[in-house]
Amino acid sequence: MRTRSKIKAVLAGALCALTLGAWGGCAGLKRFMYEGFDREDWQQPVRVVAALALAPGDRVADVGAGGGYFTLPLARAVGETGRVFAVDVDADMVHYVLARARDEGLTQVEGVVATAEDPGLGPGSIDLIFVSNTFHHLPDQAAYFARIRPVLRPGGRVAIIEVSESGFPKGHDTPPGVIRDKLHEAGFALSESYDFLERQSFQIFVPEQ
Repeated sequence: MRTRSKIKAVLAGALCALTLGAWGGCAGLKRFMYEGFDREDWQQPVRVVAALALAPGDRVADVGAGGGYFTLPLARAVGETGRVFAVDVDADMVHYVLARARDEGLTQVEGVVATAEDPGLGPGSIDLIFVSNTFHHLPDQAAYFARIRPVLRPGGRVAIIEVSESGFPKGHDTPPGVIRDKLHEAGFALSESYDFLERQSFQIFVPEQ
């Protein structure tokens, strides 16, 4: 986790006692600090989920799920017969996402408290690994995605959305070419790339044959 992320975590912890009721607990405050007020405008979640072309019954892992910004739309996309795993290193956030999912009747959401080195997913269990605004937090990206490869089912994919080198905030950006290099090192090839996100790259990878 980089310096700015650490500062956010410290600030969130310090403010929790002061804002517990107003923000729905510490997890609610953390969610706000990472999402802000205007994420809907620049993140385009409806268009992102549509581009993933998920089918009912698909199994998706939202790695770095945070407050569930994408977890819940992904769950709606895969339907009641699918599964979406909210994967995060922060147990508070995983529990928070599960509570939100229950409130919205999305019983297809499951939580996974992971580590920075391992997403904690079983082999051959996932159709899509979805990683949004999390790539830069991983300490060894190539090793991480090499470890993820056996998790994918046949035809499985990895989708990575990350702030580009010209994006905001600084320190949370990774050039798309660096992502491609790390995924290639892990045994993946670029399958698709989208350019409709102003601040971010959006790339989809498949295991190399």
